[in-house]
Amino acid sequence: MRSFEELNLSPELARAIKDLGYESPSPIQVQALPILLAEPTDFIGLAATGTGKTAAFGIPLLEQIEPGKKQVQVLILCPTRELALQVTGQINLLGKYKNVNALSIYGGASYREQINGLRSGSQVVVGTPGRVIDHLERGILDISKVKTIILDEADEMISMGFKDDLETILQAATGESCQTWLFSATMNKDVRRVADNYLFQPKFVQVNRTEMLSTTVEQVFYRTRESDKPEILCKIIEAADNFYGLIFCQTKNLVMDLTQYLSNRGYRVDSLHGDKTQKDRERTVQAFRDRRVSILVCTDVASRGLDVKDITHVINYSLPRELEVYVHRIGRTARSGKTGTAISLVTPSHRDLVARIERHTKTRMEEGIVPTRKEIGIKKVAKMLTPFQAQKNYARAIELLTPEWKNVIAQMKAEEIVGRFLGVMSPEIFENQERGKPLQAHVAADSQARRNRRGKWKQDSRNRR
Repeated sequence: MRSFEELNLSPELARAIKDLGYESPSPIQVQALPILLAEPTDFIGLAATGTGKTAAFGIPLLEQIEPGKKQVQVLILCPTRELALQVTGQINLLGKYKNVNALSIYGGASYREQINGLRSGSQVVVGTPGRVIDHLERGILDISKVKTIILDEADEMISMGFKDDLETILQAATGESCQTWLFSATMNKDVRRVADNYLFQPKFVQVNRTEMLSTTVEQVFYRTRESDKPEILCKIIEAADNFYGLIFCQTKNLVMDLTQYLSNRGYRVDSLHGDKTQKDRERTVQAFRDRRVSILVCTDVASRGLDVKDITHVINYSLPRELEVYVHRIGRTARSGKTGTAISLVTPSHRDLVARIERHTKTRMEEGIVPTRKEIGIKKVAKMLTPFQAQKNYARAIELLTPEWKNVIAQMKAEEIVGRFLGVMSPEIFENQERGKPLQAHVAADSQARRNRRGKWKQDSRNRR
């Protein structure tokens, strides 16, 4: 299948697909759509995040829905509120000419708005497991007549502790003709157990690992010591053209320290970690989408379901030990055929992970050379040449020059005049001293505090004896 036209979709859906600019189907869509558009069946699709799974299940579910029936006909379960909102938006865009309405229900939001949405007759409900069960127990949500249940990113939901909730929901869908479609990046034993218990003779497709990774993502790694990571990270950001990206760290504390470090150096940065409230997370993600924040430092747990367009870079400040997590992370960039760069900072103790990642993904990671301050400066100065040449108000500026100005510049060469103005307008390019407190100082202070607490505890223990 080379185009969506080969599927003979309804005119309304074909028009919506054209509006969205979809041209050729992704690998998971090529395999899944002919199956899901045919006779009813349970289904398992294995594909990584960012490979087009939403359209792979969204298109067939919209073709099956009866718009005139104002009742829940499809239930889509997602691991996070961010993914639920993303899927809802996509379904509404695809279904806009079919008069199909999708509703998001998730924790941390108003019950009243969700209850009103359910009572208005939404045909598609997209929700997180916990809030879906809340509405089931309150008797507000009825899924007894649901035709299709879709488990989106099933492995993520199970790893986040929703396995029992999923089983409760699947048991509540009592319709004889209800079909279950399970989409997952991996098929571990827990996902397999859910599939074995609740899916009947499912059709199965899997996107190869080489297809899971976008062919337009460039993978680069830099050798570094742990203490050099902050400075190398800043050089990478400054050397990039309009950096707009995610930085992944292993721990919440490192996320907070690195965010503060980058903020002190003047970057537009924010963080996502498990201790943030729902409102704070939504505010942060929206600021990132609006480009008011250009760098988001996050943990893997906090970034589940995060989907933002046109991310240029994903940086593994800490390399993950789980190879599937690496694939999940770098899938945030180079989406929808666009280019992107995935960068990993690799310490000597983690050097073996590079070879493991290459074997796992069947791709090659290039070793990068950290740019020097001079190289970064040359690049920044080069960017100023075009607006310099395009400046049209220089004659009026000349009129404002006093005799003192004219006397000073008369004794200077053109290069010196330009150099002095560049130094005044962009002093950060020429600074030798690093801005902000070094991150290793934060880490050292934390380590010293821990040592002091341990020493005090030991001394107290000896005194008690």
